[in-house]
Amino acid sequence: MEKFTSEMVDDYAEKVMIGLTKEENQMVSEEFDIIDKDIDKINNIEGIEKVEPMTHCLDDFIYELREDTKEESVPIDDLLQNCDDYKDREVSVPRMVG
Repeated sequence: MEKFTSEMVDDYAEKVMIGLTKEENQMVSEEFDIIDKDIDKINNIEGIEKVEPMTHCLDDFIYELREDTKEESVPIDDLLQNCDDYKDREVSVPRMVG
């Protein structure tokens, strides 16, 4: 399995639009190394391939779905009264990423 490189960490950081200093890149790389070592330990457990994956942390978990019920919606004009800036039915919000 390919290990994480400094270039990979920088690439991932760029994709999620965060800039990393060299020190931060080193810290993240060290964390990934620790995670890789832990995963290697798990993969080396004898018979691990025979273990059925869990779908929930509780053995007796029961999915209970409630019945869909139709409810009256709040009129869009009433909702837009709570907005500072909107045009037609679109709400303007501040830009969060550069």
